[in-house]
Amino acid sequence: MIEERILLVDDEEDICEILDISLSDLGYKVYTAENGEKALQIFREVNPPIVLADIGMPGMDGIELLQKIKEENSDTEVIMITGQGDMDLAIKSLKYEATDFITKPINDEVLEFALKRAHERLSMRQRIREYTKRLEKLVHEILGLSHTIKTIAGGLEGGTFVLEKGIELGQKEYVLQGWDMIRVSVETIKNLSLDVLNYAKHTDINYRLCDPNKPAKEVVAMMNSRAEQCGVNLKIDLAPDLKVLNFDPEAIHHCLLNLVTNAIDATSGDDGPSKEKEVLVRTVKVDGWGVEYQVIDNGCGIDEEIKEKIFKSFFSTKGPMGTGIGLMVAKKVVDEHKGLLEVESEKRSGTKFTIKLPEKTQI
Repeated sequence: MIEERILLVDDEEDICEILDISLSDLGYKVYTAENGEKALQIFREVNPPIVLADIGMPGMDGIELLQKIKEENSDTEVIMITGQGDMDLAIKSLKYEATDFITKPINDEVLEFALKRAHERLSMRQRIREYTKRLEKLVHEILGLSHTIKTIAGGLEGGTFVLEKGIELGQKEYVLQGWDMIRVSVETIKNLSLDVLNYAKHTDINYRLCDPNKPAKEVVAMMNSRAEQCGVNLKIDLAPDLKVLNFDPEAIHHCLLNLVTNAIDATSGDDGPSKEKEVLVRTVKVDGWGVEYQVIDNGCGIDEEIKEKIFKSFFSTKGPMGTGIGLMVAKKVVDEHKGLLEVESEKRSGTKFTIKLPEKTQI
């Protein structure tokens, strides 16, 4: 058992010595105090998760100590020690959120049961915090998704209006414009559906030994035809000295696919000075890491304000064509690998995304 802190408070020295031995045998790091004032001082210094305190102490009694501890840290579990004549006070302590009470002379089994109950309460409180955190994150994601859906609905509504007006007025230009707006919204709905499915799919990482160059080669082979259609030269540069890694190649494939797709879109949409439009996918061996993937483009770049937002839920730089989920999924996958996903970019100077995966990943 990992040594855990516990504060023992009792004005009777012999009881403190006996309980100190019992608690130490159970694996606790025991701090002792002979009165409430000293106990508060130690409590503030070491912040023990469990306090074992006598009720009937001179000066500050156990009930007052219990109240002060709960005021300073309501999560602390306090077990009260009572004499045979202190039962009314023991019951009163439960009203002030004591975990339990045990009576003198103290039975080891009763003590262990009270400590077990305290640990169960601590564990339950921690799980509730984790569930609350997840729920808050889920609510945030739902709100972001709702905003995205609202934007798509607005695009469909606007496109329908323009299309109907074109038909009503016999204006072919309006008809084509409205239809194009509807087509963009439908494409966005398709992308949104796929991105949401991918987000759910990559909740669990499936580790296996694999060549880290494999996902990069597969993504470049898959995206070559699209790059050619967009007038972009898609290149690859693979490090020859990479060792086999324990990671999820399908999940990293999806991350690289998203980054390369974004790079091609950013480069093909750049209306800057005439230059060859390029996207480079590279793998590199970096000290302290298993592999570093780089996706580099010479497109329009990203300004500082946008760089701070791109990994946040449902933020997109693609206007009505974007869902904002792609980079969110990529960040989630890389974080699950205990890796790093970073971006370097300047407006009009291109962008470089890097994914670093550790040499050893715990399954």
